[in-house]
Amino acid sequence: MENLEAGEVKYESAGEFLAEIKKEFGGGDKESMKVVELKRIEQEGRIMEEFVQDFKRVARGSRYKGCLLIEEFKWDINGAINGAIRRKLIEAENQPGLIKQWLKRAIALDRNWRESRREEERLKGKKENNRILTPRLNNQEAHRQILS
Repeated sequence: MENLEAGEVKYESAGEFLAEIKKEFGGGDKESMKVVELKRIEQEGRIMEEFVQDFKRVARGSRYKGCLLIEEFKWDINGAINGAIRRKLIEAENQPGLIKQWLKRAIALDRNWRESRREEERLKGKKENNRILTPRLNNQEAHRQILS
C-alpha cells in the first residue's frame, strides 16, 4: 500500500486495484454484511408476508436476537401504507415477546388492513354505480309523479 501512496504502483485494470484494496482492508465478514443488509431492508410497497420472508432471510445470518431483532423489524416496517399497522404493533397493550409473534401479528394486521381497504373500495364503487344508475328527476317532474 505504501507503494500506491508514493505513486510507484500502476495497475493494469480496475479489477487488480480492487483486489489489492480488498486484500489490504478485507471485504468484511458475512455477519457484518448481514447486519448492514438488515439495517437497509425496507418493506416499501410489498405486502407484509413478502417483507417478512425477506426479513427472515436477512436476519438469519446477522446474529441479531431478541429485542434487538424486534427493534430492527419495527423500524423496517415503513411507509404511509403501514403507519397504522406500525402504531397498532407498537402501541398494543399486550406486545409480543418473541420475534415470531411480532411477525405473525404484523402479517395478520396487514391482511386485515388490506381487506378493509378492498371492502371500502368495493362499497365506494357500489355507491358510485348506484348514483350513476339512479336517474335524478328535477323538481317539476318529481312533483308531477307524486300528483299522478
